[in-house]
Amino acid sequence: MQRRHLLSLVGAAALPTFSSVASAQNSKPIRLVVPYSPGGPLDVIARALADKVKDSLGVVIVDNKAGAGGNIGADAVAKSAPDGLTIVMGAVATHAINPWLYARIPYDPIRDFTPITGVAQVPNVLVMNPETATKLGIRSVADLVAYAKKNPGKLNYGSGGNGSAGHLAGEMFKAQAGVFMVHIPYSGGNPAQLALLSGQVDLNFDNLATASANIKAGKLRALAVTTSARSSAMPDVPTIAEAGGGLARFDVNTWFGLFGPAGLPADLTRKLNKAFTDALASPDIKARFATLMAEPIPSTPEQFGAFVKRERAKYEQVVKASGAKVD
Repeated sequence: MQRRHLLSLVGAAALPTFSSVASAQNSKPIRLVVPYSPGGPLDVIARALADKVKDSLGVVIVDNKAGAGGNIGADAVAKSAPDGLTIVMGAVATHAINPWLYARIPYDPIRDFTPITGVAQVPNVLVMNPETATKLGIRSVADLVAYAKKNPGKLNYGSGGNGSAGHLAGEMFKAQAGVFMVHIPYSGGNPAQLALLSGQVDLNFDNLATASANIKAGKLRALAVTTSARSSAMPDVPTIAEAGGGLARFDVNTWFGLFGPAGLPADLTRKLNKAFTDALASPDIKARFATLMAEPIPSTPEQFGAFVKRERAKYEQVVKASGAKVD
């Protein structure tokens, strides 16, 4: 009798464990849409986070849906069910630049999404061809602005194309410094950097992760990072804002963040926010980000939503001033 009672208690105690395991096995995986091709910094970051949150959220599958500058992948999530099973790694392009760059996009970057958390930012950096910089006597942003004001139109800068981050950073620089430089668009960031290395263009506003190796090798001269604060990856490089001369408000970077579709319930939003912000605070994720020159920017959903609105308003002015447009 006592033995049967003991077995009954053991069996009862074991039931919740088996039930929870069965529940976990039957739960659906979360689909994390990356609106760009595999292999880029955003994709690498997404996969690192997907692996990190599996203990708290279960299986997270990264789904690359590239096309139309990120619009296709973002739109797929905007039109998905708000059940917490489909989220997107949005970016400055999908949620702040594209609404003004494209004549028409299939989603509203504010109305059609639920902000979850900021993920990372990668600074851009103003770099010059060293031979050009030496020949013109340019060793700082102040020198660059002074030369450009005395020699309007004699300097040029390359970018990965019309409407790219490098193009818009250049246009913002021109507007705030009150100078004119000729923009030369290339078919991607790599051709633009090769043009700078070979002296075909004078300067670029490049991604720090892309430019860092050539900066360290002395093949490029870093004048300043484009963010409002110095980068921990290159703390000796000043910010453009530190140069003064009307550039105190200069702040441009490449940022990523997580969004769900509009109408995502508050409890699911909080659950996703906690899982991903905890992951962003972990030493191994910080170390992984450091290899990409990326800095974690965890936030509350409210903070991230307010940030996206500010970025969208900022780039409205920049894109319109640049004249860039994609039909």
